[in-house]
Parts: sequence; structure tokens; C-alpha cells
Amino acid sequence: MIQASNGGAQFVAGKSIKDKNACAAGAVALALHVRAVAPYYGIPVILHSDHCAKKLLPWFDGMLEADEAYFAQFGEPLFSSHMLDLSEEPDEENIAICVQYFKRMAPMKIWLEMEIGITGGEEDGVNNEDVDPEKLYTSPEQVWSVYEALAPIGNMFSIAAAFGNVHGVYKPGNVKLSPERLLKHQEYAKEKLGTDSTKPIFLVMHGGSGSTDEEIKTAVEAGVVKMNVDTDTQWAYWDGLRKFEAENRDYLQGQIGNPKGPDAPNKKYYDPRVWIRKAEESMIDRCGVSMEKLLCKDTFPTKKPESGSVPLWNFHPKAHNPLQDIQKGVQTMIGNLTGKH
Repeated sequence: MIQASNGGAQFVAGKSIKDKNACAAGAVALALHVRAVAPYYGIPVILHSDHCAKKLLPWFDGMLEADEAYFAQFGEPLFSSHMLDLSEEPDEENIAICVQYFKRMAPMKIWLEMEIGITGGEEDGVNNEDVDPEKLYTSPEQVWSVYEALAPIGNMFSIAAAFGNVHGVYKPGNVKLSPERLLKHQEYAKEKLGTDSTKPIFLVMHGGSGSTDEEIKTAVEAGVVKMNVDTDTQWAYWDGLRKFEAENRDYLQGQIGNPKGPDAPNKKYYDPRVWIRKAEESMIDRCGVSMEKLLCKDTFPTKKPESGSVPLWNFHPKAHNPLQDIQKGVQTMIGNLTGKH
């Protein structure tokens, strides 16, 4: 799963761009890039946008417009899923806005992730570090109210219910996670629905970085189908670069001159492609750790395509209706003759 936050999308577009549509443009650019190269990796890839607060809805609107345009041409949306984080708003407003957007998304089979109950800490400009601790725990009634509103529209949605989650990593004991509360949401929904399913709701765990193996295991057993791991992967990326610099410090003090000699070049050490790749490899390893903890390792074994078998592009000229083209042409001709356009 490739996630783009608002800040991440701005970064892709370029931090210096101040255009109001920069974040949407960056997210679309990322999605198009992923779509172009994903087939070469031989694994399913989900394109997701994360944590859209109310103040960021213009960004969401831009991505959804891109989805609709892409869907009109290719029969599928540009993104696989989007997340609305309106947890700072009153529950009624939060759910009403989610319903409004889900009605547009469902016909295109775009997954909606929503959040009810607040995740503590700070993430992408939304600061909940001083929030009332009680708001960090979502009630079964709140989760059911979301299900009750969205289920009539479609079944492709998940709920990020808070159970003490906090963005970031903190000293053990400073954060009290209660993943066992998630099972109460499932039990409440099961009773309301009168179903045999023990986990009728798709749940999401935010603030997964720093969680213990037991906390993650409990959350998965309670129906969590997605866990956000941002801070741990950021550290892993940096740690790969840190280790590379420490191991090759004598080769990174100038363009020329290292232990091999005063005139020896250092380009193969300071070339960004070298140390960025070391950072990537470190983050790849950390993602693998999360996959093992979430019990999803080898769920989709890699099936790399035969070399040269993947089309270089998948875009085509948009088809036109010949009759409409003729009609427009006649109207233009008449307009030229009569001077009326």
C-alpha cells in the first residue's frame, strides 16, 4: 500500500510551489507514477490517500475529480482508497460528510477509510497532543453509528476507531493502548445486525509505530485490516542513511581524497542514488517486520512478469463519438457562415 498524506503530496509536487492545487497535483503525480511502474514488481499495489482533515477537503476534492476523470476513460479510479479524518468535528458532521463523499466514491469502487475518535500526538499539521484522554477511546455506539450510515451505500469502507492510539513513538508506559476495546465494537455490531459473523466491521489501527507485538496481535484478532506505521518507517529510512554515512565517513568529506589516496574520487559514495538506496533498503526491511507482525507475509507471492512483456504505457486517446463530432462540426460551420457562435 502506497499512502500519500497532504504534506507528502506537497513534497512530491515541490515544497516551493504555493499553488492551491499543489497537493492534489502531487498526489495525482505520485499515483500516475505508481501505476506506470507497479506492474514490473509483480505484486498488487493499493493507492491510498491518508488523513484528510476538514481544512484539507479541497485536496480531497482534487483527487476525487482525478478519480472520476480516470474512471471515465479507463473504467477504474486513479486511487484505490481515500481516508477522511474528520475526528475533530462533531460525530454528526463527521459522519454526514463521509456519507456525502462515499456516495461519489462507491460507484467507482473506491474504498473509504474514516476516523471517529481522536488519535493523539501530531501528524501532518494536525496536533492532538493536548487532547482530552477520554476522546482517545471510541465507543461501540460511535462505531455503530458510522456503520449504520455507510452500509446502505456500500460495503467498501473501514473505520479507524481510537483505542488510545498516538502518532509517533513514546517511552514505554507513556501511552496506554487498549486494543481489546476493538472486540467490543465487533460484538456490538454483531448483536445489532443479528449476524453469525464475529467481525462484521473492517477496523483500522492508527499510530501503530512503537506498539508491542501483543498489542498488534490483539488488534488483528479484533478485526483490524490495516495498520499505519509511519514513524517507525521514517526512522528506518534515516537509519539506513545514518549507517551508510558512519561506515563511509572518510569517503564523504570531499569530492576527492580518501584513505585510498589524496586524488581518489568519492563520487560513488556521495551520489544520491547510492545513499538513498541504502535508506530504501533499510525501510524495506522494516516493512517486512510489520508484515510478519500483521500476519500478512506471503499473502500475495511475487509474480514478476517476463522481461519485456509489460506495456510501456497504458494510456490511450480518449474515444470520441463520431456523431457528436459531426454535429459539432456542422454547428461550427453554420456559426462561421452566420456570424453566430
